[in-house]
This record gives sequence, structure tokens and C-alpha cells, in this order.
Amino acid sequence: MAQDDYSNDGTVDIKGNPANKEKTGKWKACRFILGNECCERLAYYGMSTNLVNYLEDRLNQGNVAASNNVTNWSGTCYITPLIGAFLADSYLGRYWTIASFVVIYIIGMTLLTLSASVPGLAPSCDKDSCHPTTGQTAAFFVALYFIALGTGGIKPCVSSFGADQFDETDETERKKKSSFFNWFYLSINIGALIASSVLVWIQMNVGWGWGFGIPAVVMAVAVVFFFLGSKLYRIQKPGGSPITRIVQVIVASSRKYRVQVPADKSLLYETTGEGSQIQGSRKLEHTDKFKFFDKAAVETQTDNIKGLTSPWRLCTVTQVEELKSIIRLLPVWASGIVFATVYSQMSTMFVLQGNTMDQHMVPHFKIPSASLSLFDTLSVIFWAPVYDRIIVPYARKFTGHERGFTQLQRMGIGLVISIISMIVAGVLEVVRLNFVRENNYYDLEYIPITIFWQVPQYFLIGCAEVFTFIGQLEFFYDQAPDAMRSLCSALSLTTVALGNYLSTLLVTIVTKVTTRGGKLGWIPDNLNRGHLDYFYWLLAILSFLNFAAYLWISKWYAYKKATERPH
Repeated sequence: MAQDDYSNDGTVDIKGNPANKEKTGKWKACRFILGNECCERLAYYGMSTNLVNYLEDRLNQGNVAASNNVTNWSGTCYITPLIGAFLADSYLGRYWTIASFVVIYIIGMTLLTLSASVPGLAPSCDKDSCHPTTGQTAAFFVALYFIALGTGGIKPCVSSFGADQFDETDETERKKKSSFFNWFYLSINIGALIASSVLVWIQMNVGWGWGFGIPAVVMAVAVVFFFLGSKLYRIQKPGGSPITRIVQVIVASSRKYRVQVPADKSLLYETTGEGSQIQGSRKLEHTDKFKFFDKAAVETQTDNIKGLTSPWRLCTVTQVEELKSIIRLLPVWASGIVFATVYSQMSTMFVLQGNTMDQHMVPHFKIPSASLSLFDTLSVIFWAPVYDRIIVPYARKFTGHERGFTQLQRMGIGLVISIISMIVAGVLEVVRLNFVRENNYYDLEYIPITIFWQVPQYFLIGCAEVFTFIGQLEFFYDQAPDAMRSLCSALSLTTVALGNYLSTLLVTIVTKVTTRGGKLGWIPDNLNRGHLDYFYWLLAILSFLNFAAYLWISKWYAYKKATERPH
């Protein structure tokens, strides 16, 4: 077959042969990846969306403890991807990393179901309360953190694995890759929609055993979806440890701190031929920023030992540029943490706020407060195709950019919308508390204000997600060195982890500071006597300061440039 019949990005098929462009990849492979992601996210959100209520109802935890446990666990779910990403980029590849970690995931989901349904493992309950033992609580948290480890091998790999199905050196396929991220995020939210509506209702009205058992079965379906597409996948070979390559550049440049970098950058060391020496990676062009690390690519007389060049003494320009790419990504990465903190409020403070309001849809049917996150999901389901099919073509006419907006512009728009969402949430809480004061409803369990006034804040966060989170997925994949894409995808996910941890820290600090002198504080167990609105104002101010910093970061950032063909 002709060379043009194969992908030019170094991908292979499941048997290790060069990937045939007609028989593998593109949308025919992606439908299995999208189906897998939809089921996996349904399982994840079906278990996590209502978790704060399980901790309060079955494990007898208060608002602050339950909220912090949820954000701590959620944070861990977005830290463990660093483990999966390292294994994927270094040794296993994305396909086999996903295949391995789903086993751990299913073990965790099964144990979680057992801990909520099997006598002895599940807490015993009477009409008024439940009575969990230390062992039962421990079993529940062991299950949760098994799931956190399992998801660590899936989260950083699935989106990158889907993007691998499109050859970046092919102009037609490259354009489709941008659309893939929109449809990938849409599939996530279709799963989340079913989870936040049907599964939350089952948990609150049928039982937690069924509420956790169904996600476990759906997770098994996700695995089947994934393996059904195996013959169609394009697989990127692992390029060896990216951590080792980064450390080699740091060590080599430090050893040569007195060496002068030549004015002619073509004199810097690089392998001959089209491909780089890194498996599956294209060469990267030299950039002028962080010039100190260029010293690692300056050849000296002592670099050759017994005729061999040590990578701890001399690195290629591509290897140096890998490190520079990561350093350039870090400020953009940091700007996503506050956004993730705002996003995390949907599973904590929004739910607790909704618990105090009238949850009736009709006289004899109540919607669980956690189910309102379905309006966030509906917002994403609405905005993702609108962005892809309407906003991008319209914006392209004005900007001339093939994606409508640059990735940095797209993320910045989402940051602005997130600020507005916090303002809207704060205004609702002001109105709610004023209603409490005017009618002396301090000890009323449900304030006669419909919970559906929360819809705008959920809808705005969903809109912000389409701009910022999808923009992050695309940005970190696109700007990552070829052999470090799983790791950079994991890096983008850690913003969610640190956002959850920051939320925990803020709640802890706010609680400690505002309860001094015997005061109830901003976030007491009875929110009618607190000031949750102050917490929302705090997040709005932090988001505004974060956006101001982001404007400077985006102006400073320089997009990467790569050659066409990998090794």
C-alpha cells in the first residue's frame, strides 16, 4: 500500500502495525470511545452527585464534614490521573492503561454497592437516624478511594485516546479533532444527565443499594463498549518516562550553567532525519523563552564518553522544548484552579442551599436538591453543539481563526461566565435570607421559595464549562509534546483536584474564622442562621482576581510549533 494509506502521526493498530487511515481511527473508532465515556461518567456521577446527602443521612455527618469529605474525595479523583497518565505515556500506552484500571474501578463500585446494601456492611437505621459503626464507615471510604484510583487510569487517557484517532498531520482530520472534544464533553454530560435525574431519584426514594448498584452495572457496560472498538483504534506508542527526560534536561543544563548558548540556534544539538529520538514524537522547533535550558543542547568536548552521548549531559532541542512546553503550560494550568473551586460548589454548597428550599415540582412529587445539577448538564448539552455548529462558524468570520476563538480566548470567556454564576448564587441567597428574616423562618426546614430559583446558577456554570473545561481539554492536548499528552491531560485534571481542595480549605478557614467567640459562622448546620451569601461573594472576588491574572498569562503565552512527522 502507498505511504498515504497510513497515518503520519506514528500511530499503530491493535496488532502493532502502522495504522491504516481507511480502516482505523476517525469517527468510526470514536463512537466506541464516546459510548464508553458516556457510560463511565453515568456511573461516576450516579455515585458522586448525591454523595453529600449519603454522608449526612447514613453516616451522620454535618454540613461542613460532609462537604469537605466530598471535595477531598473529588480532589483525589483528579489527582490520581497523574499516576495513570505517567504509566500511559511511559510504558503501557493509553489503550492498555484504560484496560487495566477499569478492573480497579469495577472492584470499587462493587464494594460501594455492598457497603450500602448488605446487612453488616450497611449502617443500621431507624425512623430518626442511622448508626454507622467505625468498620462500616471505613468500608465505605475504602470503596470510594478504590474508585478514585480506578478513575485515575481512565480520566487522563480517554480524551487523549479519542483525539489520537485523528491524524494531526492531515488537515481534514485535524479539523475534526477540534469537534471531537466538544462531542466528548457532550457524551460526559448525557451520562451525567441520567445520573443527576434518574439515579439521584432512585437513591432518595428507592434505596442507596439500587442507587449505587445501577452505576456499577453501567460501568461494566462501559468496559464492553471500549473493547468492542479495539480493531478500529489507532494506538500511540509510549515514549518512555517523560519525568526522566525532564530531569535529564534540568541536570544537563545545570552542569553547563557556565556554557554560553550560541547565537545561531541551528548549532544546538538535534538528531538528524525527520523524526525525533523520542518514540511517537515529532521534533519541536526552538523557542527563545527559558533560554537557560538551551544549555542542555549545547555540545561540548566532555559530552561524548567512550563514543556515546549521555542524555544526562547532552539533550536534543526537542527534549529541551518538552520541558519548556510544560513550564509554559503551568501558569495557564494554575488559572484553572479557582474556576474548579466554583465548579465544585454544585456538589456541595448548591446542594445544601437547595436542601433549605421548597423542592416540590407538583404537590406530591419532590425533586432531590442534588438533582438540580441536571440543569448544569442540560446547559452543557445545549451549549456544546451550539458552540460547535453555530458560534464557531460565526466567530470564524470575524476572527479568521479556524476554531473561531483561540483556545485561550475560549477559556477566558468561561472564566467571566463563572464570575457571573457566583454573583447570581449570592443574590439568590440574599433573597432567601431576607425572606427568612422577614417571616421569622429561622427554624423552618423548608423555606417556601421554590428550589427552581437555583436553575440560573447551574445553567451559567454549564455554559462556563463548555468554554473553559472543553477549552482546557483541547488546549492541554494540543499544546502538550506528543509523548506527554496523557500527562498533560492529567495536569489539566489536577486543576479540578486542587479546586476541590481549595474549596475544602476555604470552607475550613471561613468556618474557623467566622465561628470565633461562639458565633454560628457563615456555614452553620442551619443555613437559615448563617451567611452562605458571604461565601459566594468571596468566590466571586477570587474569580475576578483570577481572571485579571489570566489576562496577563494569556498575553504572555506562546503556542508550540512542531514538525510534521514523528519518529
